[in-house]
Amino acid sequence: MEESSYRKKMALGQDGNALVRLVVINAVLFAILQFVSIIYKAYSLPDSAFNSKVLSWFLLPASLDKLSGRPWTVLTYMFADMSIFRFIGNMFWLWGFGYILQDLTGNRKLIPIYLYGGIAGALIYLGCYAFIPGLHASVATAQLAGANASVIAIAIAVTSVAPDYRIFPMINGGIPLWILTALYLVVNFATLDRHEPGPFIANLAGAGAGWLFIFFLRKGYDGSLWINRSFDWCNDLFNPDRKRKIRSPKDEFYYKVSGTQPFKKIPNVTQQRIDEILDKINQQGYRFLTDEEKEILKRAADEEDL
Repeated sequence: MEESSYRKKMALGQDGNALVRLVVINAVLFAILQFVSIIYKAYSLPDSAFNSKVLSWFLLPASLDKLSGRPWTVLTYMFADMSIFRFIGNMFWLWGFGYILQDLTGNRKLIPIYLYGGIAGALIYLGCYAFIPGLHASVATAQLAGANASVIAIAIAVTSVAPDYRIFPMINGGIPLWILTALYLVVNFATLDRHEPGPFIANLAGAGAGWLFIFFLRKGYDGSLWINRSFDWCNDLFNPDRKRKIRSPKDEFYYKVSGTQPFKKIPNVTQQRIDEILDKINQQGYRFLTDEEKEILKRAADEEDL
């Protein structure tokens, strides 16, 4: 079972797939907001009523006074959108870059980077409207919506990890990831409203958050740990009997030692061992498997084909 075989297992219904969770959350909230908007229109209510009574409780206001009454919008705005073209575009790029990120780093980095990018975009967005005099005139009506800052954080993060990662290998050996990222950045910033600098600044902040996450990760600080531990704690409240495996630092990193082996050990293939390896792929990524674990998956795939 090679890497391509594992990828077949990353289906929509896979348990614990962070990418699927993000897309589903965005899609569900988008559908709910669109449905409520249709109801308002069915009763001939103006769009301003929907915006003030419903949508404003999800979008990030530029005014600090309004934010004080709805602080949760620092998080909800990155999942809320009413523009169908922007929503589809964001989900397309989220799926592409998020899939590659999970392939390279495992399943527990995607959501933290998404949140860091969105929060960084929100903070810089609020700061600009609070301290830049030229933006004070529109602070009462400006709002930030959509996953742009979060998606761009994921794009920059995964490109920082492996800029030469090849996509579409059937095309002359593949296209380097950094080219796809450059195309995404051009499309993303070109579609922003030139008369509204807030989203532009928020996207830059999201990009910076994605780069800083990988920078500190290489320095030995994993900014995703406390977020994932918080998620695990919440999950354990509803699953008190679940046993969680404590990973040591040796479980997180693997090194190849050069030299010949005096003998070759044939690993024993059991369903429990296969499940453990698949769980490790789900958490860390296929690239962190040892040669023995890859051999076990290969033998299991060969046995399935018989």
